[in-house]
Amino acid sequence: MTTPQIMILAVLLGTVVLFLWARWRHDMVAMASLLVCVMLGLVPTDDAFVGFGHPAVITVACILILSSALQKSGAVDTLSRTVLPQSAGPFVTMAALSLLAAILSAFMNNVGALALLMPIGIQIANKQNLPPGKILMPLAFGSILGGMTTLIGTPPNLIVSGFRAEATGTGFSMFDYSPVGVAIALAGLLFVILLGRFLVPTRERAGAEGFETGSYLTEARITEGSKSIGMFLREINDELDKSDAQVIGLIRNERRIPAPSPYRELQQDDILLIEAEPEGLASALSGLELTLEAELRSEEANAEQREEAKEQVRAQKAQRAAEKSGDASKDGSEKDDTAKSDKKDSDTKKRALQSDDISLIEVVVLPNASFIGRSAADIRIRSRYGINLLALSRQGQRSMSRLRTMKMQAGDVLLMQGTPAAIHEFGNRLGCAPLAERSLNLGDKTQALKATTIMAVAIALAAFGILPAAISFALGVLATLLVGVVSPRTLYDAVDWPVVVLLAALIPVANAMESTGSADLIARFLLDTVAQGSPPVALALILIVTMTLSDFMNNAATAAVMCPIAIGSAAQLGASSDPFLMAVAIGASCAFLTPIGHQNNTLILGPGGFRFSDYWRLGLPIEIIVVAVGVPMLLWVWPL
Repeated sequence: MTTPQIMILAVLLGTVVLFLWARWRHDMVAMASLLVCVMLGLVPTDDAFVGFGHPAVITVACILILSSALQKSGAVDTLSRTVLPQSAGPFVTMAALSLLAAILSAFMNNVGALALLMPIGIQIANKQNLPPGKILMPLAFGSILGGMTTLIGTPPNLIVSGFRAEATGTGFSMFDYSPVGVAIALAGLLFVILLGRFLVPTRERAGAEGFETGSYLTEARITEGSKSIGMFLREINDELDKSDAQVIGLIRNERRIPAPSPYRELQQDDILLIEAEPEGLASALSGLELTLEAELRSEEANAEQREEAKEQVRAQKAQRAAEKSGDASKDGSEKDDTAKSDKKDSDTKKRALQSDDISLIEVVVLPNASFIGRSAADIRIRSRYGINLLALSRQGQRSMSRLRTMKMQAGDVLLMQGTPAAIHEFGNRLGCAPLAERSLNLGDKTQALKATTIMAVAIALAAFGILPAAISFALGVLATLLVGVVSPRTLYDAVDWPVVVLLAALIPVANAMESTGSADLIARFLLDTVAQGSPPVALALILIVTMTLSDFMNNAATAAVMCPIAIGSAAQLGASSDPFLMAVAIGASCAFLTPIGHQNNTLILGPGGFRFSDYWRLGLPIEIIVVAVGVPMLLWVWPL
């Protein structure tokens, strides 16, 4: 091996290890890999950032914007409500939902398609008395299978097409992926629909009623002489933070004020609704001279009891005369009073959390959410959005401790309190999807028609070779701006910038693998030691290795790493590179064994209550089907 080959292989190995470690975001690792290659002289400085102008990168960004236009215009909502059966059994419903997810994912971002259909899937699971995961995992896998059927279905397909264009002068067209992709998707969907819910483990996620917020909510009154009188709510929260507590509501003059302003001045007899762990509650209240509302009620009840006792002494003779019947009546009355009191306390607490204007809504953190790795305190949820974070569920486990400082992860389910409009704004800005069934977003029918027409024309221009894919979809984005489907202010919100940076950084690194001969070196090793010079075995090997890497690495990164090796393998065998590149595209899209391999797997982690080890039960048979169907189809459609 030459010195450049040793250096690029060391960089590649370090990059893969960091991807698998997942300590830093994929785009950070990719950019670090690129810069190391530049400093080592493996990538010329003038070519360091050519990836940002690569057609695959431009196309990915444009597809994300056009997909967002379809969602926001209401076109996808209308289609889903029209196609899905309103009353059917679990088999028919799951089949329709998975098939719709696959079709949508072929032409739009599959994370967006899943986020739109997931609330419907949860509602169907509730109606059928099924755990949500029984619907969500087949739905997610269906969307992944659908994405491999077209050029724009998933970023790996675009990356593979870009490498083919560099190697042969022309990339793959819009529907070159369809013969093999559709065959694999149909076989996978058939298996998912028939056997999917039997292989998915039964997990109960923490629903809104299961977060157990009531046991951690306490009403505290500001009594006469308390030092809290005249303090701002911000100062109260600063003190409560020391005991890991927070004020999530205020009652003043019998009027509830959820998510009150941090600069509201507190008055005597204000009642604060405090969220706290039991262990820290006493110190939090004593330091601010707050009195539990329950204790005040107890004192008032004791005073009333003393007055009643005096009355009982005066009427003792009369009570003795009817002691037996009186006792029975008294016991029944006390039981009724106790039951009514308990119900009243429960209703009061529920009203404090939820009213006509204030709702409890669950949202799931999307894989591209901008606040992943940050806490509720970091993004100032209450002061910026006027909402409260009440609880968090991670991999099916409820958590109430240190909510304000807990770092968010993709797939977390958050229980939010606030107005629906405020929670909706929070989700749109930071990247969360509601889990409750959304109201039908019909939007403007004219805008929906415009968005659909623009997408269809862009696809047609690329499919018939009239324009390159990057140009046709860029024109589509421009058209959505000109007709007002997308506003200039929100245009770039739809772009998943970490993915764009990841692709742009890895493309020069992959080119360095080819220019140094490292890709040919790896290919020769695989062919000599495993494939023994057999092209069909080599093709299956490329597919399996790519699929295995994709289960633990970002699928776009996997495609960028494996494409040079696939081209090198074809060259060593004297075969066409097309079937090998197609094997990379299929393998990079088929990540079914772990929640980290594909963004859709991560998205259902919290809502389905899944654990890391739950995916392989359904995922492994699907990956076996992918190899069993994919290799013969590749050999038939793309001859060696």
